[in-house]
Amino acid sequence: MLKKLFSKKDIEGAVKRLARSIEKDFHGEEILFICLLKGSFMFTSDLVRKIRNPSRVDFMRVSSYGNATKSKGEIAVTKDLEEDIKGENVVIVEDIIDSGITLKSVSDMLKNRHPKNLKICALIDKRARREVNIEGDYVGFTIEDGFVVGYGIDYAEQYRNYPEIYVVEPE
Repeated sequence: MLKKLFSKKDIEGAVKRLARSIEKDFHGEEILFICLLKGSFMFTSDLVRKIRNPSRVDFMRVSSYGNATKSKGEIAVTKDLEEDIKGENVVIVEDIIDSGITLKSVSDMLKNRHPKNLKICALIDKRARREVNIEGDYVGFTIEDGFVVGYGIDYAEQYRNYPEIYVVEPE
């Protein structure tokens, strides 16, 4: 069963607020947005269209190793950036900060590529399951817990097309 958590209006308001905050921090400078696939593609698209700074977008896809033979938090890059980020203003765009393990790994990896600035923009910050110390610089919504879908966020590749965000509740 799905219960609406954030409406289209709520999401639009959060995206506008985040865009204004990012613009303010970068004072008209160019920004390279890094969309973490797949869940962030709708959010990234809407966010970038609201940004008035000169902007570029690149994409990265990572997956966590799920087997017990690898250390927890190790990630595999299945699609790396096409652009060199050295000296660039970079904003990582993430759908949800959950445990934080994958995002922390990506952030550390990108810091080693020497961007001028590296910030994190997350649509949702889910606090209850955080396992590592990482925070979003720009956060749309904060929730304690709950499995969410919609607005690009999926469950088994379903529900991405829903224009609103729902929490999945047991029936």
